[in-house]
Amino acid sequence: MEPWNQTSASGFILLGLSEKPEHETLLFSLFLCMYVVTVIGNLLIILAIGSDSHLHTPMYFFLANLSLVDFCLATNTVPKMLVNIQTRSKSISYPCCLTQMYFFHFFGIMDSVLIAVMAYDRFVAICHPLHYTTIMSPRLCGLLTGGPWVTSCFLSLTHILLMARLVFCGYNELPHYFCDLTPLLRLSCTDTSVNKIFVLIVAGMVIATPFVCILASYARIIVAILKVPSAGGRKKAFSTCSSHLSVVALFYGTTIGVYLCPSSVRTAVKEKASAVMYTAVTPMLNPFIYSLRNRDLKGALRKLINRKVSSSS
Repeated sequence: MEPWNQTSASGFILLGLSEKPEHETLLFSLFLCMYVVTVIGNLLIILAIGSDSHLHTPMYFFLANLSLVDFCLATNTVPKMLVNIQTRSKSISYPCCLTQMYFFHFFGIMDSVLIAVMAYDRFVAICHPLHYTTIMSPRLCGLLTGGPWVTSCFLSLTHILLMARLVFCGYNELPHYFCDLTPLLRLSCTDTSVNKIFVLIVAGMVIATPFVCILASYARIIVAILKVPSAGGRKKAFSTCSSHLSVVALFYGTTIGVYLCPSSVRTAVKEKASAVMYTAVTPMLNPFIYSLRNRDLKGALRKLINRKVSSSS
């Protein structure tokens, strides 16, 4: 470990997912493949929704925003890790570390809120189908997406300003593959109680509250579906929600474990494993989860690919 004080600080050493050199080639290949799939999958979703007028509805508008956020969330962390493995340089400067942390929290908060917004959209569509177009107006859709962008910006900036006031005078080795808030707080030699309180407040606002809202929405949705007289109608209603529920389980199952569980049950290995899930695995799987069971989206993707193939030939 390298001793470090605030005056001579040039940055941190990201220890990565594994400190064993023999694992680096496998990790590089695995995460490069995952990142390529993430980029292609999410960009295809955005292009398919944008190019097909039949998909210009609130549900697909929110899905396009989620795909954009997933793409940005993965791009904020994975490429830096790949560069570090390839160049065998694990350092990151202090300004770059804070910048990476800002965008990680910005897009992470956006992800959480957008998933909750999509649950509300499904609630309105299934429980109030006759009033869906009136309730989910362009104005409300704009507020439900624009509001989280502004809120995420403010909360993430506050995290960075609180972090900038801390002094790091111990060791600069970070047991992670990107600059995350919790491991950084452990390196500080000054009082971090304000930061920890703010982490809990933000986690309650952008993780616990949306999760409770999702549970409440789906409780109402299940009650409404069970009242549908035909088995075919119930099956169709459940199929429109199953993909979203898969994303909810993946995303909140990991983020709650990192930011809301007591620190006594958290370890560096668990934190890294959870971070891989919501920064790499979930953004990669979302396009598959949302498109495999969605006939309209699969049709739009097919049209988009056929159009590109015919134009290039």
